[in-house]
Amino acid sequence: MRFIISPLIFLAALMLAPSPDTAIVFAQHETAADLLDGERAYGTTCVNCHGPNGDVIAGINLLTGQFRRPYTDQELVNIVRTGIPNTAMPPSTMSAEQAAKLVSYLRTSAKTKSTPLVAGDASRGKAVYDSKGACASCHRIDGVGSRVGPDLSRVGQARRTAELELALVDPNADVQPQNRFYRVVLKDGTTVTGRLLGHDTFNVQIIDMKEQLRSFVKADTREHGFIDTPMPSFRTRLTPQELADVVAYLGTLRVSGPGAGPGGPPPSTPQQRGR
Repeated sequence: MRFIISPLIFLAALMLAPSPDTAIVFAQHETAADLLDGERAYGTTCVNCHGPNGDVIAGINLLTGQFRRPYTDQELVNIVRTGIPNTAMPPSTMSAEQAAKLVSYLRTSAKTKSTPLVAGDASRGKAVYDSKGACASCHRIDGVGSRVGPDLSRVGQARRTAELELALVDPNADVQPQNRFYRVVLKDGTTVTGRLLGHDTFNVQIIDMKEQLRSFVKADTREHGFIDTPMPSFRTRLTPQELADVVAYLGTLRVSGPGAGPGGPPPSTPQQRGR
């Protein structure tokens, strides 16, 4: 979803008359489940143009409510469905109900998104990542670092700024399924922990804390199951400025290519979307 607005396009958008069915469904879809549906719609329809943080297009940030001008909810629903003629903003196949859920998600995100107390600097953040943070002891960027934790080469493409900050200060708050840690206790009492790579009814595969790939038959273990991430909280280990700097640096880690920020090709192991 892309907003490239001129005065004539503003006028065209304003002339889109709200349909009665859209107005009705909008008022009905602001539950937690509906907002989750709206978030999914953003991820499948809008993220390619607007990015995970909603700020790829200059002067616009969909997830903080920053537009070229104030829009009513109804106007946004209409734009989502019909697009803006003669611009890169295309129409969508969303129903009125789906579009209303998406707009509800955008509005809720704008209300709840925290504003950093300090602005971050990516170059300083990289220095903190490499030194005081010791992040490479667990994580890997463009082939450099450890495989114990998730690969961060494209984390800025996958996670929003607020999510990156949360991962640093409260690592267990939102652990993505592909980043969970697992513990296996063998029948002789030996304990092995590591990041889960895969499991089914009979087997489990992890990469242990020594970066070794391990596979176990569940029937041959005394116990097995998920555990908290070993990643520490940096809430008190880093200053607010250092936290903001690291978040700024992680936000630059995206797909490599002309004009792209630091980052590399897709990692060979499950990528990080936050811890």
